[in-house]
Amino acid sequence: MNKEEMKTEVFEVNMGPQHPSTHGVCRFVLKMDGEQILDLVPHVGYLHRSLEKIAENRTYLQYIPFTDRIDYVSAMFCNYAFVHPVEKLAGIEVPERAEYIRVIMMELNRIASHLVWFGTFSLDLGAITPFLYAFREREKILDLIELVCGQRMTFNYFRIGGVSRDLPDGFIKKAKEFVEYFKPRVDEYEDILTNNPIFLGRTKDIGILDQKTAINFSVTGPSLRGTGLKWDLRKDEPYSVYDRFDFDIPTGKKSDSWDRYIVRIEEMRESNKIVEQALDSIPSGDFKKKVPLTFKPPSGEVYSRIEAPRGEMGFYIISDGSPKPYRVKIRTGSYNNIGVMPVLCKGVLIADVVVIFGSLDVVMPEVDR
Repeated sequence: MNKEEMKTEVFEVNMGPQHPSTHGVCRFVLKMDGEQILDLVPHVGYLHRSLEKIAENRTYLQYIPFTDRIDYVSAMFCNYAFVHPVEKLAGIEVPERAEYIRVIMMELNRIASHLVWFGTFSLDLGAITPFLYAFREREKILDLIELVCGQRMTFNYFRIGGVSRDLPDGFIKKAKEFVEYFKPRVDEYEDILTNNPIFLGRTKDIGILDQKTAINFSVTGPSLRGTGLKWDLRKDEPYSVYDRFDFDIPTGKKSDSWDRYIVRIEEMRESNKIVEQALDSIPSGDFKKKVPLTFKPPSGEVYSRIEAPRGEMGFYIISDGSPKPYRVKIRTGSYNNIGVMPVLCKGVLIADVVVIFGSLDVVMPEVDR
């Protein structure tokens, strides 16, 4: 058969919404020529639960448990992202001890979130051992969180003015033990994957995201920092007591899937450093400011954003002075980050879609709110 007789036909393939590597109910329509992708269109909306509208029909306190469901892998951040703008709107000064507790819990949760990503990302590429290692450490973090709030997934721990309860006896000692235990564990992860030739072949030069495209698509979090841009709201727009701690902002160089991997690996080390410093310097005092049970913030509007594990998470709230928000709009990292998939996947092979999507660390409840 000569060259002129060999012809291919463009066809479409559906990946999802139940595909295991879409990490939730997401469907990609792939336009393909053989194994090569010509175009990709993400289809979302299968998981929509109207969380913004629900907020308008609940009091401010009643809505806090619903925030846990926005990103079930890092619920502490969802709690904080909601209560922080409410506190700003009402002019509530949170006790210093409560802010330290919040930082400790959020950074432990960031490590746990990145461990879920690390484990599932390696599993997507066929490596089973890193998944088992990652969940081994995550269980220890969840044990600590369960000590504090009684939950292991949807924590419902933060409150307007502080946290629901103080740290229990023995928590600080156990948390410090975990910090020391975790330091060499990240080295273990790197020994397995970072310079593994198969892993390098699957991730290096795959899904290159240039900085201009990332900014135009409003990509945030580790996926943005993978482009080399040192943008982290904990440093650039400090909130809570993050300005009291010494930590670095890891960045990538080439902005491929490997860079997005190594940024999160380094972020786990930096979060561990923050937890260690916060545990060593946590002050005594109240864990919550007294807030009326029938809480009515003044009329007005506010927007506040934080650095969540998947990128910028923000709440825009309009208050009419009643016990319920008049309007709530939520900004999440995953929703914007998934939008860049068509750009990253043009020209790659179908097996690379799994790698690229996994490297963005999208959690679907953040997309379908």
